Amino acid sequence: MSLVTYSGFPRIGLKRELKRALESRWRGDSSAETLLDTARMLRKRHWKLATEAGADVVPCNDFSLYDHVLDTAVLFDAIPSRYRPVFAASELDGYFAMARGHKRDGHDLHALEMTKWFDTNYHYLVPELEAGQRFALRSNKPLADFLEAREQGLRARPVLLGPVSFLLLSKTVDGSDRLALLNALLKPYIELLGQLADAGADWVQLDEPCLVLDLDDDDRSAYRHAYAALATARSPRRLLASYFGALGDNLALAASLPVDGLHVDLVRAPEQLDAVLDTLPTHFILSAGMVDGRNIWRSRPERVLPLLRRAQARIGDERLWLAPSCSLLHVPIDLGAETALDPKRCAPMAFARQKIEELRVYADALTGLPEAHAALAAQQALLDMQAHAPGVVDIDVRNRLRTLSPQATLRRSAYPIRRVTQAETLTLPPLPTTTIGSFPQTDELRKARAAHRAGKLDDAAYDNLLKAEVERVVRFQEHIGLDVLVHGEPERNDMVEYFGEQLDGYLFTQLGWVQSYGSRCVKPPVIYGDIARRAAMTVHWSSYAQSLTDKPMKGMLTGPVTMLQWSFVRDDLPRETVCRQIALALRDEVHDLEAAGIDVIQIDEPALREGLPLRRSDWPVYLAWAVECFRITAGGVRDATQIHTHMCYSEFNDIIEAVAAMDADVISIETSRSRMELLDAFVRFRYPNGIGPGVYDIHSPRVPDTAEMLDLLRKALDVLQPEQLWINPDCGLKTRGWPEVELALQHMVASARQLRKELELTA
Repeated sequence: MSLVTYSGFPRIGLKRELKRALESRWRGDSSAETLLDTARMLRKRHWKLATEAGADVVPCNDFSLYDHVLDTAVLFDAIPSRYRPVFAASELDGYFAMARGHKRDGHDLHALEMTKWFDTNYHYLVPELEAGQRFALRSNKPLADFLEAREQGLRARPVLLGPVSFLLLSKTVDGSDRLALLNALLKPYIELLGQLADAGADWVQLDEPCLVLDLDDDDRSAYRHAYAALATARSPRRLLASYFGALGDNLALAASLPVDGLHVDLVRAPEQLDAVLDTLPTHFILSAGMVDGRNIWRSRPERVLPLLRRAQARIGDERLWLAPSCSLLHVPIDLGAETALDPKRCAPMAFARQKIEELRVYADALTGLPEAHAALAAQQALLDMQAHAPGVVDIDVRNRLRTLSPQATLRRSAYPIRRVTQAETLTLPPLPTTTIGSFPQTDELRKARAAHRAGKLDDAAYDNLLKAEVERVVRFQEHIGLDVLVHGEPERNDMVEYFGEQLDGYLFTQLGWVQSYGSRCVKPPVIYGDIARRAAMTVHWSSYAQSLTDKPMKGMLTGPVTMLQWSFVRDDLPRETVCRQIALALRDEVHDLEAAGIDVIQIDEPALREGLPLRRSDWPVYLAWAVECFRITAGGVRDATQIHTHMCYSEFNDIIEAVAAMDADVISIETSRSRMELLDAFVRFRYPNGIGPGVYDIHSPRVPDTAEMLDLLRKALDVLQPEQLWINPDCGLKTRGWPEVELALQHMVASARQLRKELELTA
């Protein structure tokens, strides 16, 4: 019988137990041991859940207190020198200093740079390396997790980020060659593999997700060298894992490496199966990623069973493992907890537990078990029926999209003309200051929102509370001297969920939490049908805020690509079609804001680069429709209406032309963690419009002073012209506390005033 397994499991807990334990520890309300006890409890619970669902083998070392790439850096002692004094006092404090920054006990440390994990909405910490970097096996975490699983009576497989992908995902602070460090890194890897073998591990999984990227000759040589060296080690059998796409021209390389098995993603790339089977060495195990680890829909047996039968016929049951396409980190834990959802809407869904159950049924079907075949036939019939369920198809939406004119993507005039008109309308000072949109969400606001949803707080009382909060935020911004204000978004729970709740075609879970980074979790909406806007979504609060001030008020929308990327998207339409539907709905909102007198409108697209295909050959098609969707959203507004967009944790060098093609009047971007390195993209390509490079990292609790912000702004002016420069934080302020926000924004406004004086610009 084919073995059922999986590569990783959600860490955060069904009710976000890890989030609460982390934040309690960070506040100083609980001990390190309490946090570690919570982590142990969650590992035990999740292993039990998976085995009850039908898993034969569980992964271990996939659990992390913050991020698995950070874990790997600490495991192999790739700790920049500035953090070592904190590590010397406390390993856990040092670990979190790398993740979040650290400003106490005489230390003032920035966090490591953070960026997206391939094309997902998960963020990883980017390890910092340098020429001559020394590595050593610093901790026993993988071994301890394996022994912990074995004590539970489980058959466990340790999971490690492979050495080549670790280096390729890292950065060198001195510009040296990352791969030159490979030999030094392999020594502790070999030591660790020996420890796992001595402890009785029969398999170890080495994740090499970079195998689905475009690799050059040096990268391929590094893989051959690394795995030849690992093959000489005392080691468990090695499973080489790829995911998020096809191996493509790297298939021969992967199959040639001296390992014992290969995991491939047959959800994103089912077409690669025959090539994989033709290339697979006769002793290799094939771990077939058959159910989607990235989305919440049940698999379609009519697609999966033929693939499995082909594999079974070629290599037999003993060499065939059934698994999700990738780690289940990217989906919620258990659909069974969603007691408030319509059972008919739940029926086509599968969360982490249900995906393992699906794999168990497929494995049983391959043995000829009649009950399994009947279950799969029923699943296929259910999915076929769902395609015609009420709310899935909206004829008006489809007709509007079909008759959409190319002129819908155009602004009325070119940017140089718009810029003059906007300057006359907005009368802003040089180097204008603003924020990205949200302000801190206090406990009072969260409790009031929950009470309102539960019917314990009536509409009038809730509305009055929100009005008071909007006025508080507006008066604060006026007081410190910001130039373009925002209403603070107190009414919003999440930048995607808030809009999805007001659009047809979306539904929402109660406990569908997914980790974004660290303790930050999101609850992605589910797109199940055609998207339509029922009524204005943001006009009321933006108009109210504008009525309180003479300064420009910025309307805030989440853009169509981000609404798509940060949702669980239906799998019966092309993604670009769904995105165009969202763009049309948001376009109506933009025009309603403009009609209400809102002269500045920000359409956030932090996920634009995240959606970029992993292979360059696929980029042009994606960028064409992604840019088109943004332009549909902003198209047709008056020249005087200033359109902003925001992007965070994006490297722009490769897509700067596409960013310019969006034709936003102002773009704000994350640059503080990289110390303005992301502005290198603007050296090669002279971006013509306004740019707001973030001057402080809102994902860290540390508050930079005015001098630090000024230093970053001066670096920005090495690349940008003063008339282009806007001054703003990296991202929204929702997750921060009021005291640090007040101080940081005061420093930011002071830095703008100081820079105006230095440049002899008059406000």
